[in-house]
Amino acid sequence: MPDGNRSNADLSAAIAEAEARFIAANPKSKARIEAAGRVMPGGNTRTVLHYSPFPLGWAGGKGNRLIDLDGHEYLDFLGEYTAGLFGHSDPIIEAAIAKALRDGVVLGGPNQYEGKLAEAICARFPSIELVRFCNSGTEANMLAIQTARFMTRRDKVMVFAYGYHGSVFYFGDKAGQLNLPIPWVVGDYNEIEGTRALLRQHAASLAAVVVEPMQGSGGCVPGDPVFLAMLREETRKAGIILIFDEVMTSRLSPSGRQGALGIAPDMTSLGKYLGGGLSFGAFGGRRDLMERFDPYRDDSIAHAGTFNNNVCSMAGGLAGLTQVFTPAEANRLNALGDRLRDGLNKLAARHDIPMQVTGIGSLMNVHFAKHPIRKPADLHPADKALDKTMQKLMNLFHLDMLDAGIYLARRGFVALSLPMREPDIERFEAAAEEFMATRGRVLKAALEA
Repeated sequence: MPDGNRSNADLSAAIAEAEARFIAANPKSKARIEAAGRVMPGGNTRTVLHYSPFPLGWAGGKGNRLIDLDGHEYLDFLGEYTAGLFGHSDPIIEAAIAKALRDGVVLGGPNQYEGKLAEAICARFPSIELVRFCNSGTEANMLAIQTARFMTRRDKVMVFAYGYHGSVFYFGDKAGQLNLPIPWVVGDYNEIEGTRALLRQHAASLAAVVVEPMQGSGGCVPGDPVFLAMLREETRKAGIILIFDEVMTSRLSPSGRQGALGIAPDMTSLGKYLGGGLSFGAFGGRRDLMERFDPYRDDSIAHAGTFNNNVCSMAGGLAGLTQVFTPAEANRLNALGDRLRDGLNKLAARHDIPMQVTGIGSLMNVHFAKHPIRKPADLHPADKALDKTMQKLMNLFHLDMLDAGIYLARRGFVALSLPMREPDIERFEAAAEEFMATRGRVLKAALEA
């Protein structure tokens, strides 16, 4: 039944009530951050995991369930920002990593898994003819970008506003704080003619264009197929290397978003789930670009990294990609995501709530906005008061969903994991509908103010 106290509150009072409820329910998570804060700034080492009044601390997880330090159970709809594709402690991956641990780690040489994992990746992503491993999506993008700059002997790199390619490649509201000092050309995502003109203007000095086929941190805004096809056409004409950042989107079909679109980039960066839940990154692409890393060559490019072939990531990644995340499972999970996104949008329309869900397949983002969302800039209105209100509404949604036992990102990001089934989707929908029923007046009033 709708909670009358919640439904009658204004936005500020609603958030205050939700935060007070959260604080009272989670004393051990509060104590954890206070203790960690004595030796870590803000008790934090990964900014995206912070939210007010404090983040939940986790004791463990199994399948698609999480247990926090205070003993509460949650359905995990965050999926570790897409890295948790396999859920928690998948038995096949667990067995593969356990064997690798028993056989010995930090071996100081090539191991039995890396070549097989490379073979599996090249088979799944046909544009990748050769691949090398690293430790994160950030590293993968850094190495792909630097490879393009080295091979083309050009300096500039085109990216897109609100794109995120790692901790030193962020082009959102706080862009440039720690970004590497590369001559960036920043375009507008999904703007075809403006981007075409910018490409042609800088063509002679552009080494690469780096683009997410769907902007993830930018709000799960899908790239328009015509826009992405234009990038492929223009870069090919100008000898610019097109890099698809598929760190997040590689899970959106058996062969990534590039496979679903039928667009072959020159290079691809990968990460997240492909290490079986452990630290992982990879970059690869056309043979003529990647073969320069062959150490048998006199003109080879050196690429070091102690844990590039981390035996546990290689073993877990190989088991995950070949035995767990099969093409059939990729299709099933993405269909389940489409089902959830469509269901949430229908609920919002039925309740006349200014909420919409964007995304593709198993990745999506909840937004509080009346206007259509076609590009990332649509999520960041020039009206700062409206922008702040949209963020506050997201805070309220996040706190109420946590209270219902649903864990997702504070920004409304959702990533399904392979243990998800139809009853889990129905539970999310039920919690979201309860939120709409109890907070509907608050939501409408806040965006009409």
